[in-house]
Parts: sequence; structure tokens; C-alpha cells
Amino acid sequence: MERPAWAPRSIDISVPSVSRMYDYYLGGSHNFEVDREAARKAMEFLPGLPRIMQANRAFLRRAVRFAAEQGIDQFLDIGSGIPTFGNVHEIAQTARPGARVVYVDHDPVAVAHSQAVLAGNADAGVVAADLRKPQEILTSPEAARLIDLDRPVALLLVAVLHFLEDADDPHRAVAELRTALAPGSLLILTHASFEGIPLPEERAEGAVDVYRDIRNPLVMRSREEIARFFDGFELVEPGLVHPPQWRPEAAPEDEDGFAFSGFAGVGRTA
Repeated sequence: MERPAWAPRSIDISVPSVSRMYDYYLGGSHNFEVDREAARKAMEFLPGLPRIMQANRAFLRRAVRFAAEQGIDQFLDIGSGIPTFGNVHEIAQTARPGARVVYVDHDPVAVAHSQAVLAGNADAGVVAADLRKPQEILTSPEAARLIDLDRPVALLLVAVLHFLEDADDPHRAVAELRTALAPGSLLILTHASFEGIPLPEERAEGAVDVYRDIRNPLVMRSREEIARFFDGFELVEPGLVHPPQWRPEAAPEDEDGFAFSGFAGVGRTA
């Protein structure tokens, strides 16, 4: 397999990547056949995966604009993935010129692409780090340069927590990040769940098995379990809902049924 110029030498391009599969679902071009093969296999069980990802991205855009309208001009996006059109810095810096954005991911491809996209943008940066180690993120040079933790921050955990197993203690990681945030900060979150998927759970479980097979377990949590991530935050209206139901710009009933898979919400620190 020929390695394209955009693929860092350090990555194994024969192994599927969750970030590149996500890029494929969104119609991106930074993926390999091994990623497309795994994604297509997951779609055999859950054909609406591209629509689920699109609904996540649409929620992210609305939530970032909401944060900007609330006066927030600092954004920390953990598990940011490979940059796509309408990324956080584009939305935030359009709504609030001078807004500062830090992207965080542990995938070398996502990090390399983010660095390329952000070249020349002094108000945005990239950190190679893992959500499981919040202090490495918070004390990184780029976070220290761009994020003032004494002022409100919008913390984005979009489509990332479901890749942390219970053994990883994801609630602890979120609590550590929350403790570091100033009052008035926002948590912007989405999470996969069997709730809302317009298919029998047994069939959707087949897609989960695909992710398990590529050693990136996808943990489908209940609404109640997902709500626990907002401990210490006050949910803003309309609360923890299916993505199209969060402050929609068009009638939610016009959405594809798969768009209602999983949950999305925004919480504010006191």
C-alpha cells in the first residue's frame, strides 16, 4: 500500500483508525481502504452511521455558536479527530474574531492534519494527548499558550467518551477537567447509545462488534449513564436530548430517523 504524503510515517496504515472511519462517514478523503472496509462492515449492521455522524457535527456547530453567543471565546476540543469543513475554529472565530481554540487528539493522523489546517492561525493549536490523562492536556504548552483557565472555557467532548471503557474511568477524567474550569464554562457533549436507534438492539450490536474487533471498543451507554458526565454542571435547555432536538435550526421531525441515535447536551459550571 502506497503511503500518501499526508500520512505520518509513524502510523500503521494497515490497521483501521476510528478517526479515519469517522472521516469516511462524513465523506472525507483522509482514509484508507482498510478504514473504508471496516466502516462498510459496521454499516451492514447500522446503515445510518453516516447520518448519525452528520447529526453529531450539526449539533457541534450549533453548540459552538451558542457558546460564542454566551460570550465564551476559548474552546478546548478533546477527541477532535481529522479536520472537516465547519470545524470548531472556523465557527468560533467567525462568531467571535480572536477566539482561541485548542484541538486534542491521540491519533497521529488527526494531529498532523490539524497542524496543517491551522498553519498560520496564531489563535488555534493542537495537542497530541489522551482524554484519559487530563493533566497532560491542561499543562501542555499549547493549552497554556491559548487557554486561560481563570476565564470560562467551552470544553467539547463530542463523540469521544463512548470510546472509553468503564475501566478507563471516564467520569473521573471529565470530573478532573470540570474542576479545572472557571465558573460559567460549558461542557458540550455527545455520546452513542442504543436509545434512539431505529433498529433492534441486537442488529445494532453488530456494528459495536466491528469496533471491538479493531480494538477500539464502542461503549453504548444509557441516557442515565451519560447524564452522569454532567455531574457538577447545570444542563442548559433543552437538556440531554437526541442531537436534532438540541436547539434545532429546522424542524426535528424532518430529520432522518438515524439522526436521533444517542444523546447530546450542554452543561454550565456554577
